[in-house]
Amino acid sequence: MVGFISGVDISMNTHLKTVKLTIKGKNPVTLDHLSVRGNNIRYYILPDSLNLETLLVEETPRVKPKKPTTGRPLGRGRGRGRGRGRGRGR
Repeated sequence: MVGFISGVDISMNTHLKTVKLTIKGKNPVTLDHLSVRGNNIRYYILPDSLNLETLLVEETPRVKPKKPTTGRPLGRGRGRGRGRGRGRGR
């Protein structure tokens, strides 16, 4: 498969345009658009002339701010749980 990458998402799902798909023993097929699921991709072959330093985007992981602790005791609270047993005398 040969094509131009138009986008890649966080799961490595890759969207291509102007794709030439060649299956062993069959004639090549030309497609306008094709999306490939990320877990099916083993590797990319990129041209040597590609300047990766200008294309790579460094993303820092997002850290959720910690909620301020109130005067609640630690451990098991009185939230929604499984009730208080089977009941009496049944």
